[in-house]
Amino acid sequence: MGVMNVRRRLIPTAATAGAVALGLMAVSACSSSSGAAGKNGDGKLDVVASFYPMQFLAEEIGGDHVSVSTLTKPGVEPHDLELSPKQTAGLGDAGLILYLKGLQPAVDEAVAQSGVEHAVDAAGLTHLEEHGTEAGHDEHSGEEHADEHAEEGHDHSEAGGDPHVWLDPVKYSEVAKGVGKALEKADPDHAAAYKKNTDALVGKLDGLHTKFDKGLKNTDTRTFITTHAAFGYLAERYHLKQEGISGVDPESEPSLSRMKTLQKTAKDDKVTTVFFETLVSDRTAKTLADDTGLKTDVLDPLEGITDKSEGADYIEVMESNLAALEKALGAK
Repeated sequence: MGVMNVRRRLIPTAATAGAVALGLMAVSACSSSSGAAGKNGDGKLDVVASFYPMQFLAEEIGGDHVSVSTLTKPGVEPHDLELSPKQTAGLGDAGLILYLKGLQPAVDEAVAQSGVEHAVDAAGLTHLEEHGTEAGHDEHSGEEHADEHAEEGHDHSEAGGDPHVWLDPVKYSEVAKGVGKALEKADPDHAAAYKKNTDALVGKLDGLHTKFDKGLKNTDTRTFITTHAAFGYLAERYHLKQEGISGVDPESEPSLSRMKTLQKTAKDDKVTTVFFETLVSDRTAKTLADDTGLKTDVLDPLEGITDKSEGADYIEVMESNLAALEKALGAK
């Protein structure tokens, strides 16, 4: 910007022409050094993650070669995020932005305006599907119920479907591979390290998938009820049926008819537990549990890690989720 201002007021003399040339050389040298755009003073790639599942991927794959910041602070419900002018302006300096289109409208808009060369939409790295308040292995498909319960949750149709792909270790692994390739492109000097770290993370996620597959293979019931219908991909992957109280928006209030339907489902499908999450009030879960004589427990959608989380990172919290599901479903 400074060079442009100089050129606009330039009097075409040999002296000023030489000064401008030196200035342009200095800018060029700066952009090719370790202080290049998108890198901090230590030469690390500045990566901005929209919320925790994206942050985890960036940190695991980027390792020592990246500096990761997240737009959604711990304890903040990601769906409702609003960005400050400072946060929005700062996106333009990022070496890579990692976000998930369709989950946080404020982030989608800010990224579109940022002009950053390397902006990665995780939703484009795997296939999205439509999920309503129900998702699972039988006739209750997400597509059938998406319209029926649209008023109970966010409409993700613009982005192509339910964005909660990180709760399926297999789909999350697909996203991880895409993020690894994006980091290699944004910072080719460390491509080998990013590939190695990607392979290591994919191995961890494969192991997690195996644990879920074995742990949930034989159970007394295949149905679980949750306040936040974020587990459609997980339910589909492991042949379960998710019954969401409030749809994909954890803050929305369920209708009276929905609560009555869930009471009948709980009885018919021998449901034992109503799950709630750590970032949102458990009031509706406890109301349903009290009306049906069920227990309550935590099933974490992993949209953020806090002191209340049942684990220090994605892998640990997902293992806690598995344990909670095994207990609630009567795994054998």
